[in-house]
Amino acid sequence: MAVPSRFRRLRAAALGSALLVALPLTAVTAAQATGTPPTGSPAAAAWVNGWQGSPTAGGTFDPAGCPADTGLQNQTVRNIVPVSTTGSTVRVRISNAFGEAPLRVGAASVAVAGTGAAVAPGTLRPVLFSGKPNVLIAQGGEALSDPVRLDVRALQRLSVSVFLPEATGPATQHNNSRSTNYLGSSNRTGDANAQPFSRPISCWLFASGVDVQPEPSVVGTVVALGDSITDGDQSTIDADQRYPDWLARRFAALPGSKLAVSNAGIGGNELLFNRVPELFGVSAPARFPRDVLTQAGVRAIILTEGINDIGAENARAADVIEVYRQLITQAHAAGLPIYGGTLVPFGGSNAVYGGGYGTPAADAQRRAVNDWIRGSGAFDGVIDFDAALRDPADTSRLLPVYDSGDHLHPSDAGYRRMAETVDLDMLLRGALATR
Repeated sequence: MAVPSRFRRLRAAALGSALLVALPLTAVTAAQATGTPPTGSPAAAAWVNGWQGSPTAGGTFDPAGCPADTGLQNQTVRNIVPVSTTGSTVRVRISNAFGEAPLRVGAASVAVAGTGAAVAPGTLRPVLFSGKPNVLIAQGGEALSDPVRLDVRALQRLSVSVFLPEATGPATQHNNSRSTNYLGSSNRTGDANAQPFSRPISCWLFASGVDVQPEPSVVGTVVALGDSITDGDQSTIDADQRYPDWLARRFAALPGSKLAVSNAGIGGNELLFNRVPELFGVSAPARFPRDVLTQAGVRAIILTEGINDIGAENARAADVIEVYRQLITQAHAAGLPIYGGTLVPFGGSNAVYGGGYGTPAADAQRRAVNDWIRGSGAFDGVIDFDAALRDPADTSRLLPVYDSGDHLHPSDAGYRRMAETVDLDMLLRGALATR
């Protein structure tokens, strides 16, 4: 498949409100045009986003499992996060996106994770900000650390520890991390052993990203933007079974050029609404600049959203599609290809989640959205998650082996099947055309 002409441009800048200048790109090679895996050695991206925990506000949901409602004071949170790519140097992002005041970070560290809250021997590194161990982050802001020399491997788990010396108020978080994280009292960022971290928690707090200076074969980042199905809800805790994790495993095993994978999924997230933002985040268009366009090394986007708009808000397919068009336009304005993931079946989920989930009327809207994704040509490619996971005997439902049991979220096997459905060559062709 030839690369669309709108991607024959270079980006002059990537962060914030940087100016994007359209310039002609060199001709697409025959290998790229025919679908043959890219050959040669394109220059590696300077930085890629290796892990993202898209931030949401602190709320009252599950306060026993996550203290984001009250926040922290004189405590250290140790976040355990999977990094999607191999590299030699990292930098850490700490977010105060939803804080009610400026946030004082007293110290931070990064290491290769060990067992539980312990870290792998010899890997603990202090994290500095403009050469200092502490940093003040503005309300609504984010801090990016200095580079830290640390060898990491794809799908290795890292420990990102953050000490909060003062009362934070409600904490910026990523709820339902599918990872066991830990709290300890006082400054424990320099502790390599698990003993000081006596309290397990279910969310990531304050840490929102790890960028990696990658190995030469890594040419950029693909950002998977979505809801709980991208976020991996119902997948096995501490096993990294989300579909973006499996996509990262596929890229890691690929010879030649490859991409890092950034998971911008938030459970309950929607296209049209900010429904319970302290749980489900702001709408996908509202967070698109932060969670997608400014991520390090972004070269491609996978969008899989809309199922909550239909199930929770009874949104019409036409309205979902209108927002898709807006996101496609913004991606293309940034010189990025965007690929549409079809919405997976959710028949039977009404019994678990209520509302319109899984009802015949909602299923009709889901099918209409999928028909548009497949047939409109608006996206730069289609990833047919629906066809891959549906039950041939009842296409309104997930195949039982791919059903976690709630009839909405895939099982571990279902998430793996989603990743297997993604055409890696398609993503690489699009990504290389943006360089």
